Amino acid sequence: MEDLIISRRLRVPVDDAGDDTPGWGGVAARQLDAALLSVGFTCSPALLDRLTRLPGEQVIDLGVRVLAAVRRLVGDHVEHNAYFIDFPKNVPDTVEFWAGLLREAMLDPVAAARLQPGILNLLDLPRYGSYQHTYADLLAAHAELIPLAKDRVTVLELGGSLRDEARELYLSLAGSEVPLAAEDLAALRALAAFCADFWADFRADDKPEHVPVRENRAVVNEARLAAGQPLLVDTVTDVLRLAALCSGGDVTLATPTRLRSFRRAERRILLAALDAVPAAKHGDVLRHREQWKRLGERLHPHEHPRFPRAAQVFDVARGVRKAASFGSRVEAALAAGRTEEAVPLLEHTPGALLRRLDHLLRAGGGSAVLEAAERAAARASGRVLLSLREHLQNRLTPANRVFTNRFGRAWATPDTRAPLDEDALNRVLTILDEEISRRLPDPGELIVDPAVLDVALPLSGKAVAPGLGMLPRGSLSPVEGELLRFFVHWRQAERRTDYDLSALMLDPTYDNPTNISWTSYANEFATYSGDLTEAPDGASEFIDVSLSRATKPIIIPQVNIYAGERFDEAAEAFFGYMTRDAAQEGRPFEPRTVRMKSDLRGSGRIALPLVFLRGDDDAWRVKWLHLYLSGHPAFNQVEGNRVTASLLVRSIVERDYLRVGYLADLLRAKPSTGGHVTYIGLEAPADLSEGARIYTPATLHELIPA
Repeated sequence: MEDLIISRRLRVPVDDAGDDTPGWGGVAARQLDAALLSVGFTCSPALLDRLTRLPGEQVIDLGVRVLAAVRRLVGDHVEHNAYFIDFPKNVPDTVEFWAGLLREAMLDPVAAARLQPGILNLLDLPRYGSYQHTYADLLAAHAELIPLAKDRVTVLELGGSLRDEARELYLSLAGSEVPLAAEDLAALRALAAFCADFWADFRADDKPEHVPVRENRAVVNEARLAAGQPLLVDTVTDVLRLAALCSGGDVTLATPTRLRSFRRAERRILLAALDAVPAAKHGDVLRHREQWKRLGERLHPHEHPRFPRAAQVFDVARGVRKAASFGSRVEAALAAGRTEEAVPLLEHTPGALLRRLDHLLRAGGGSAVLEAAERAAARASGRVLLSLREHLQNRLTPANRVFTNRFGRAWATPDTRAPLDEDALNRVLTILDEEISRRLPDPGELIVDPAVLDVALPLSGKAVAPGLGMLPRGSLSPVEGELLRFFVHWRQAERRTDYDLSALMLDPTYDNPTNISWTSYANEFATYSGDLTEAPDGASEFIDVSLSRATKPIIIPQVNIYAGERFDEAAEAFFGYMTRDAAQEGRPFEPRTVRMKSDLRGSGRIALPLVFLRGDDDAWRVKWLHLYLSGHPAFNQVEGNRVTASLLVRSIVERDYLRVGYLADLLRAKPSTGGHVTYIGLEAPADLSEGARIYTPATLHELIPA
């Protein structure tokens, strides 16, 4: 739990016990701060002061855990060896390297016997694809990193007690208006179990009663079910999600779950929740009919006659009772061209109406649709309003449509939809801006860091794995430094696994490709560290790019699975990038220069984490992608996915994402009564007044209005 708080909030929980205890806490605190600086972190003055007043033994114990947590966060918990010991120096030409290995193999009778006539299999060459030196040898071959002012220094803040920090993070995640990444959903579940031990100590207004995201609600309901409390449900599907989660299955219901048996007390709570759902919503059962049948076998609803509506749910699943789903009625009306019939149906669920607004406007709904949209905007969630705002502003300048699922798998297609009427479009944009502004909190004294203005609003976090320096898809950040270095590290779980770090480099028209990979080790401005083809103990690959000498303004790093385990099957897999000045020596991996690091996951075989772009001002920026391509079951290469990757990346780059600057403008225009400070930035400054509302990337989802 302590590790979770540190990695998610960059706060160190410190209990009150031990204040003003004499000892050598000050010495231990300074030693900890020095150790943290070696990996690019430091203690805030408040944290350092607090640690100096603790017993030295307690500081040492805490420091060991903190240092381990931040090293994992930055990727320094493993040994990053490189295939070529002098990388980025003395990397040979690709063909020259292969020819040298082949010559050695021909001179070795055992290796020569494995070679097949007319076929060059690199895996048959004795020294190809595995380390030829130890990590200690690598360290001996490289000088120490020269510290510079541009190196990353991330401040760790003083936190409250572990209970208080856990409760705050739990409430933040549970009340999120946007869907969470799988890792954050797992964190929410762990926090719910942890907080259950002192649930009675929660203030009444601290217990989450409004949980807008369905998956989050299932996690909260699991804790309530274990505590014997009534569930938070407003659809029958909420109960099915909870049953799947309690059975160790998929809370999204995308894959069927083998449901467990439930205790009698649990069955009573689940049936009571189902009984409270109006019969008009029983049509939702049809989407997961087979799962409902299995749940009925576990809950025995007809043994509980005091819950008649709950029994009707299972009658619908078995086909004994008829129930038309809401979606089917809407689809039938739209398919028949009866827009005037579909709009009143959709008004019962304002979110659904706004999601279909583009279709309704193109179907000729006219003023009736606009009036319905204005009424729906007052009742829909803030996330739906912001998502519609982003969608409609992209309809002003049509480009390729991009579709992304919850695993980050994406595809792009030309937009063949008819354009919307400009007057109707502008009216809807005005309605949305006014409603979003109305819901935003009183900013008081608003302070906005200019560096955060180009950060995209986190309208969905499902495809964004937590990590160091992570920003939502579509965000733009400046790139500081002359040298850019990507890295990937993986460790196979059961079978030989070969990941290939590669980079696709394009001209301003997204054409004339150049690539750096295991088939092309170097060009005039980029160098590859060498190909590793298995990772029983872990393997790392790097690509070095000199930004000042780059001849292509678009650089797309990617990780291809050539053979073996998927990203989510490997024991460990993560990607990141570093920046440093041209004169800085050091190891291939230097934690102080890491700007971003995140786990790789998902079922896609090709990862596209981000893209680097050189603007008209010659400054480099990074745009966050968080995308995966399906790829082939094996043998994925950068040369084979060039067309798909360039089309998809171009579609993301040209899309107009809704950014923090949009909400900042609305907050500035909002009347304020003062009395408090609202700060929005990448990092919170130390001199903010007590009680200030602080929004950083870790808590940006809290800025999305309800």
